[in-house]
Amino acid sequence: MKNYKVLAMNFGSTSTKVAVYEGDERTLSKTVQHNAGDMDGVVTMEQNAAFRKPFIIEALREEGIELTEFDAIIGRGGLVRPIPGGTYLVNEQMVKDLSECTYGKHASNLGGILAYELANSIGKPAYIVDPVVVDEMQDVARLSGHPDYPRRPIFHALNQKAVAKRYAAEKGVPYDSLNVIVCHMGGGVSVGAHEKGRIIDVNNGLEGDGPYSTERSGGLTVFDVLRLANSGKYGSTFDELRQHLNFDCGLKGYTGTNSGIEISERVKNGDKQAELAYRGFAYQVAKEIGAASAVLKGKVDTIILTGGFAFDKELMSWISEYVSFVAPVTVYPGEDEMQALAQGGIRVLKGEEEAKVY
Repeated sequence: MKNYKVLAMNFGSTSTKVAVYEGDERTLSKTVQHNAGDMDGVVTMEQNAAFRKPFIIEALREEGIELTEFDAIIGRGGLVRPIPGGTYLVNEQMVKDLSECTYGKHASNLGGILAYELANSIGKPAYIVDPVVVDEMQDVARLSGHPDYPRRPIFHALNQKAVAKRYAAEKGVPYDSLNVIVCHMGGGVSVGAHEKGRIIDVNNGLEGDGPYSTERSGGLTVFDVLRLANSGKYGSTFDELRQHLNFDCGLKGYTGTNSGIEISERVKNGDKQAELAYRGFAYQVAKEIGAASAVLKGKVDTIILTGGFAFDKELMSWISEYVSFVAPVTVYPGEDEMQALAQGGIRVLKGEEEAKVY
C-alpha cells in the first residue's frame, strides 16, 4: 500500500510547528518561534496567515521539499462550531468561520485557513482533525444548573482521541468497541468519558471546570469567584480576572512555579508544601476520573493517563492508587499532536475512515 506523504501544521500564539510524514515515519519536524515584536500590526487572521506562510514554505525548501509532493495538508483544528470528532475536509464555510473568528479567536484557527490555502495551490485536499471544540456530549451532560450557561466541552480532543485509538490498536479491537476514560494532564487537565467511540462527557479544561493544573484554578465555588471579583484584588475587568484564574493559580499559586519538574524535585527534597500541592493535584484528578467512571456506569476497559505530567511516575502512582479499582491504568506519557494530525489525514487517504463535511 502507498505511503502517503502529508504536511501537518500546528500554530501557537508565537510558534509555528510543521512536520512531514510518509506513512508512519516522520521525516521532518521543525518549530519556528516568533518574536512578539515581529508580529506588531498582525491583528486579523488573514494577516496572521500571511505572516506565517513564508516560514512554512522556507522550512520545506531548506529540506528540498516541494508542496507538490504532498497528498494532503493537515492543520490543527481551531475554534469552529461544535462538531463530532473525526477528520474534516476543510471547505469555504469552515475557512470563513475561522477567518472571521465566528466561534472565537485563537492561533489554532490558522490550521484550517493555511491548510486550505496551501492545499488549493496544489489541487490536494486539506483536513483538520479533532479540534478542541469536539462535541459528542450526551444531552444530560450539558446541564449546568443554570439554563443560560450550558456545560460545553473545550478540551484536548486531538490527543484524547489519539491515545484512545492507540490503546484500541494495541489491543487489536476497534476504538468504538471500548469504554475508556482518558485523562490529559498538561497546561490544563481534561478527563473524558469515551463510550463506544464517543466522548459523552468531559470537563471544560480551559474555563475552570475540573481539577486545578499548572496555572489554572480549576473548579472554584461560584461564591468564591464572586468574592474574588468583588474584592478587586486581582483586577476588576473580565480579561484581568480571566488572566489571573488561568495563569496565576493552581500549582503556581501554591508553589510559585508552573514547572511540574521543579515541583517534583522539591517533593523529592522534602518540601512539604510542594508535596501537599502536588498530592492535591493528584487527588483532584482522581476525583474527576471517578466522576467519569460514574458516567460510564462503572463499565470501563481502561483508564489512560497522558500529557506532560504522565512522565512523572510517582505522580502517576498516586493517581493510580485512587482509581485502579475502577479499571486497569494505562500510561502514555506526553503527547504527539503532529503525529495525531498526520494519522487522521492518512486514515482518510487510505480509505480507513471517511472525511466528514463541515
